Amino acid sequence: MDWKKDLKKFYHFLVHDNSIWSWIVNIILAFVIVKFIIFPGLGWALDTDYPLVAVVSGSMEHEGLDLDEWWDENGAWYEENGVEKAEFEAFRMKNGFNKGDVIILKNKDVEVGDIVVYQGGYVYPIIHRVTFINEDENTVVVKGDNNDAPDPFDVNINEIEGMALYKIPWIGWVKLVFANLIGG
Repeated sequence: MDWKKDLKKFYHFLVHDNSIWSWIVNIILAFVIVKFIIFPGLGWALDTDYPLVAVVSGSMEHEGLDLDEWWDENGAWYEENGVEKAEFEAFRMKNGFNKGDVIILKNKDVEVGDIVVYQGGYVYPIIHRVTFINEDENTVVVKGDNNDAPDPFDVNINEIEGMALYKIPWIGWVKLVFANLIGG
C-alpha cells in the first residue's frame, strides 16, 4: 500500500512543509480548486456564468455618505425619472458599494432597483442599477449610483449576466492588484 504512504507524504508536504515549493504548490492548488470547482459550482447554484464579480470602478460608490446625505446630492435625477426616495430605500444595496468589493450574483427576473451585471462590450463587466424597464423593447436603463447620467445605451435584458445579491467588502482588491501587475 505505497499509495497511502505517498498520500501521507504529500499531505505533510502541503500542510507542514514550509518550503517555497510547498507554498507554490498550495497556491496552484488553491487556484485550481477555486477556478474549476468552487466558481463553476457557484455558477450552477446561482444560475449564472458570473457568480462573483470584483468591482473595478467607483461608479456605484456613495463616497462615505449615508443614504440621506447621498440622496440630498443625487436624488433629484432619480425623482425626475420616477424613483422616489422611499422606493430607493427599499432597494438592495441602497448604500451602493466600493471599488474592490466582490458582488455575488444570481440569475433572476429584473426589477427596477436591481443591480445588474452586463458585458457591454468592455473588458470588464459593468455593474449598475436598473432605473427603468422598457418591456416593449425588452431593455433596461441602467445607471451607476455615483454617475451623473445613465449609461448612454439601453441594455437588452437577455444580455444581463446576473443580479447582485450580496457584497463581500474589499476582497476584490486581490484581483485588482494582480490585474494591475500583469497589465490586465
